[in-house]
Amino acid sequence: MSLFLLFVLCLLLGSGLWIALSLAGAGWMAMTLVNPNPGLFLASAYWESTGSWTLAALPMFVWMGEILFRTKLSEELFNGLAPWVRRIPGRLLHVNILACGIFGSVSGSSAATCATVSRIALPELRKRGYDDSISIGSLATAGTLGIMIPPSIIMVVYAVAAEVSIVRVFIAGCLPGLLVMILFSGYIAIWAKLNPDKQPPQDPPMSFMAKMKQSAQLIPCAILIVVVIGSMFVGWATATEAAAFGVLGSLVLAAVTRTLTWASFFESLAAATRLSCMILFILAGAAFLTKAMALTGIPAALAQAVAEAGLGPYSIIAILTLVYVVLGAALDGVSMIVLTTSVVVPIVQHAGFDLVWFGIFIVLLVEIAEITPPLGFNLFVMQTMTGKEQTEVAWASMPFFLMLVLTVVLITIFPVALVTGLPEWLLAR
Repeated sequence: MSLFLLFVLCLLLGSGLWIALSLAGAGWMAMTLVNPNPGLFLASAYWESTGSWTLAALPMFVWMGEILFRTKLSEELFNGLAPWVRRIPGRLLHVNILACGIFGSVSGSSAATCATVSRIALPELRKRGYDDSISIGSLATAGTLGIMIPPSIIMVVYAVAAEVSIVRVFIAGCLPGLLVMILFSGYIAIWAKLNPDKQPPQDPPMSFMAKMKQSAQLIPCAILIVVVIGSMFVGWATATEAAAFGVLGSLVLAAVTRTLTWASFFESLAAATRLSCMILFILAGAAFLTKAMALTGIPAALAQAVAEAGLGPYSIIAILTLVYVVLGAALDGVSMIVLTTSVVVPIVQHAGFDLVWFGIFIVLLVEIAEITPPLGFNLFVMQTMTGKEQTEVAWASMPFFLMLVLTVVLITIFPVALVTGLPEWLLAR
């Protein structure tokens, strides 16, 4: 039966039908096999999956990112960080990583992070004579930090689909996100040492006070990060409340800097509505499919089959890694999560893995998918902004792709130290 439903789902997706409707259609087919009246289950699944106070954090974070996308925050980030990397091998290339990490923490979107920082950094790097390949590769992959460093839209989707704490998943993503940034910057430093001829001459020195004055532009962004993330970490606000604070803070920043007009305000609202509705519609279709799958007993049967196959926990993780990398070549991150959660979560639980850890594991694989041809979304963004072929952008991203793979290996070997230990320690206080 599972192969039949997989065939139906692939057929619907291949026909060009919306992902949400394809999920619901496959769920309807599964439900009719075990229940003569699937309509009631469809209505209840759609209501239960979207009528959630927790899920209200999603459109809020999306809107916050859209507002900041239309302000001068990215330009201020680049200018504020640039003075402090002048003496590090690779110099301004490290600003790509730092700016994407900071902007990602307030936008929650990989595409928004990649496009916004690239729009400012790429012309500046080209003007100063940095190698185009390393600039493009670092920007394409550092943009994926938008979904790793909390708050993250993908993390919210996973937490809702897997029924785990959003705050725990957010906190668990901090150390892996920092690890990814360190590995990216480490590679840039090594590359800079090996390729001194592909960098511009050393910049003139700046005084400490001049650096501090230029870095003052980071203060508004730092305050917003502290309000949004800090309120969740110390337990003052839920994820939904923190998202509301983030929207309010971004509107205040836009008003103070006078960078948001009424036209761009309504553009941000419309864009956030479109993206939020798309994600919620997909989640609703996935919820119905999950309910149908549960009634057919397919997830439990698959979990039992994996258990009887005698595969070890790491063998299961290796197989799931290959599955998600293949899916990432054809699907976006949200679709990957909602398509697989109902089947994969029982298998992962049976293997003894923590679901919060598995959420970070999936987010890292979605990051890899963002730079995997032919549908890696960040590759599309960089292709559009640079005018280069997708294969050229993909090859430029390959060393950083390997750093993401290394991160997956490290969090699998050290799950407590790098992922689950921090939320347990913070929330136990």
